[in-house]
Parts: sequence; C-alpha cells; structure tokens
Amino acid sequence: MKITEITSCYLGPQISPEQFVPEHIFIFIIKGKMNGYDGTKHTKIEPGECCIVRKNRLARYNKQKDQNEFEKVVIILDEEFLRKYQKKYGVSTAAYFVSDIFIPLDSSVLIKDFICNQLPLYESQESTVQHTDQIREEFLQTLLVMQPALANLFFDFGKPGRIDLEAYMQQHYKFNVSLERLAYLTGRSLSAFKRDFKDIFKQTPNRWLIQRRLQEAHFLIEKEKKASSEIYLDLGFEDLSHFSFAFKRHFGYTATTLGQ
Repeated sequence: MKITEITSCYLGPQISPEQFVPEHIFIFIIKGKMNGYDGTKHTKIEPGECCIVRKNRLARYNKQKDQNEFEKVVIILDEEFLRKYQKKYGVSTAAYFVSDIFIPLDSSVLIKDFICNQLPLYESQESTVQHTDQIREEFLQTLLVMQPALANLFFDFGKPGRIDLEAYMQQHYKFNVSLERLAYLTGRSLSAFKRDFKDIFKQTPNRWLIQRRLQEAHFLIEKEKKASSEIYLDLGFEDLSHFSFAFKRHFGYTATTLGQ
C-alpha cells in the first residue's frame, strides 16, 4: 500500500487535546500540513514528514488541509506502556540533551514501511489493548533502531525540576492552561507557585497573565495591524467576546477603535 492511500490512524490511550502534552506523541503527516508552536519556535511538518512531540511541555499546533483533507498517523507512547517496554527489554539510558519540543525524525524507509504494511493489518483486525500494545511495541523497536538516543528521552520518567519562573512565564504566557499545569511544569506545588509568582511579578498569576496577553494584543493590533479575530486564540483567550471585553476593560477603548 502507498503512503498516500493510508487514512488517519490513532494508536494508544486517548489524551486530552489541551496545550499541555502529557505523553510522548509520534505524528506522521500523510496529507495536509501541520504547524507547531512551543512558545519560542514554529515547526512545520510537511506530508511524508514526522516528529515526536515530547511530554511535559506546552505546545500547540494547527493543521492545514489539502483539498479539504488532513490525514495523519498518531501513536501515543505513554508512560505505562514505556515502563512495561523497559522492564521487558531492559533498555539502558543516559542523559538526553536535545531541548526541542517538536523533535524531527528522519522519515526513513523503516517508518514508511511500518506505516504502509503494519498499520493496515492493525486496522483490519479487532482492536484490543493487547493488540494495540503489540503494534506500538513493534513501532518503538523500529524507532529505537533508527535513533537509539531516543531511549534517553522515552525512558526518563522523572518529573519536571524547579526552574526559573520568570523566564518560563515570559516564554509561555500565551498558552491557555491551568495554574496547576504551570506549577507542575515549573517544579512547584500550586501554593509554592502562587507564592513565588507574587514575589516576582507583584500580582496574582491570573491577573498577570491577562495583562501580559493584552499588552501583546495591543502591540499586534497597533503596530502589526492585526485583527482581533487573528490573534485572540494564539494569545490564550478562549473566545473573541472574552478577549474584546477584557481589552476594553483594561485599556478603556475597544480593540476595533485601536485598529482604525
């Protein structure tokens, strides 16, 4: 079977579509394009390309359809599955020094062969947890043959350590995630996160996040001539009406007035 004949496929446990990445995710684009953003860098994945989106990070992506179609293969490499794999095969690890969130992979013959030959067999049979894990195990073996260093990423089960809170927030304020997630990702309990945040920024996290997003919105509308509808989602607002209300309350005039 040709790559272009494959339809979208999802292997592994269901995970929330929020902007926090709770498990490692493999993505292979068949048709269309995917644009990923991690707070500092944009990553574009073209048809025939693939990547790993690493766990315990903030990331978001948008898809671009080709002739109204977007097809992809998604394989979740969750911690429970990876622990079982490591116990079964005794995989050893070392430090992993790549900091990218979207980690590009070489779209080798091995990966394409797996997608073209193994996935159609999987989809033609009854899906069970045991069968899914067997297919994922074969896929992981393929991946580790290609890039053995990925073992150092996949089998590191440590939690995020305590990091520079100010630098992290200035980089990730656009992501719409809970304070609990932000606390976890900066290596703090929620109470310690709120306390440290107030010591650094002199206000509560929620208030600072709204103000920081609105400051960026003001710049984009005034200087870059962006429309509210173009930016509100990327700045972490849930809907346009919430953004418009917050903007007027903070600045005393509407975003539309500023853009005129």
